Amino acid sequence: MDIAEVAKRSGVPASTLRYYEEKGLISSVGRRGLRRVFNANVLQRLALIALGRAAGFTLDEMAPMLGQKGPPDIDRALLLAKADELDNTITQLQAMRDGLRHAAVCTAASHMQCPKFRRLLGLAADGVIHAAGKRQRLKRAKATLA
Repeated sequence: MDIAEVAKRSGVPASTLRYYEEKGLISSVGRRGLRRVFNANVLQRLALIALGRAAGFTLDEMAPMLGQKGPPDIDRALLLAKADELDNTITQLQAMRDGLRHAAVCTAASHMQCPKFRRLLGLAADGVIHAAGKRQRLKRAKATLA
């Protein structure tokens, strides 16, 4: 397939395909005129890249797992670490959601008079709310908002 066909079938712009090739994530097998040509397996590799990006992996983290030649060699330890990171993010977002829902229905005269909302502000001021990957802080945030 030429680069235009890969772009059409994958939904990935040609400029991104060229960038992925430059980073060693995909490789062309030659040229047809001025256009790069790819094997059909490039679509699978692009799907793996899309999945990795959706999970929060950087291109640099994915490069060794994809390799330049041969089948992907996915690092299971890295997958587990990313799953733990996602668990922490989920915990953080759940605590934020619960705090916002409470603030939306709180009967205090103003949000600034709501003790739970004030605790949420305190967590934000302490950097707890955006400190992804800090399990201890996230547990404290969840307990504080409970």
